[in-house]
Amino acid sequence: MTNQQIYNIALCQSAIDCNCAPEDFLAGHNTYTFSRPHPKARAYLPLPFACDMVTYGHGIVAQTSPPLADVARRYLETYPTEHAFETPHLHALDELLAPHGLKVCFMAEYFLPDLDLLRALPCEYELRLLHPADFAPLYTEKWSNALCRNRAHLDVLGVGAYDGDTLIGLAGCSADCEDMYQIGIDVLPAYRRQGIAAALTSRLSLEILALGKVPFYCAAWCNLPSVRNAVKCGYRPAWVELTARDAAFVQKMNTK
Repeated sequence: MTNQQIYNIALCQSAIDCNCAPEDFLAGHNTYTFSRPHPKARAYLPLPFACDMVTYGHGIVAQTSPPLADVARRYLETYPTEHAFETPHLHALDELLAPHGLKVCFMAEYFLPDLDLLRALPCEYELRLLHPADFAPLYTEKWSNALCRNRAHLDVLGVGAYDGDTLIGLAGCSADCEDMYQIGIDVLPAYRRQGIAAALTSRLSLEILALGKVPFYCAAWCNLPSVRNAVKCGYRPAWVELTARDAAFVQKMNTK
């Protein structure tokens, strides 16, 4: 697999998720589509979206429900791509969404591996390859980034770091779609800042590639430890995504 093949696979998956063509992400202008469910979309996406926007840096693909099409167009025709996913402009988007009972909710940056940089990074602790049969006792809050109890059937592979018999770090991947596996990582607080996260992430990335799948990594733009981990392992930013959800859903998250 080459870097270009990895990029093309990601473009094709985003096109499935956004009900558009892969080349729409590279067109240099904004594209508008209606959101629809798709059997090959990433499993965790609650399609159809009321309003969702994705960019690979060459214009934005906005998928919406029919009532929100004009909202997306008005917003994206006002603000340039490089500033459309940030404040203060997002306050204007919230104002446009409010009459529809929606608010901006999720914003995330997605990373793909650069095969010229990705390599197994060292770790002073023992690393063990884990499989679904090993996961049952690990569906706890402690490992909730690496594994997902609600989608346990998608968790396909993991790498654990052990201090003796104690699990101190875990990277897991979920088969979120046919060709791409998403990586999540947890390290116990007392063991952080020792390179464990990078060792686990890099090792799991190589294992995923050996299966013929593309590893991908997601982080909030302000989660600097997670972003640094991605960069240290040889990942590079590929696309960003913004999703609006019901105002009640957003309020519930804010009062958690």
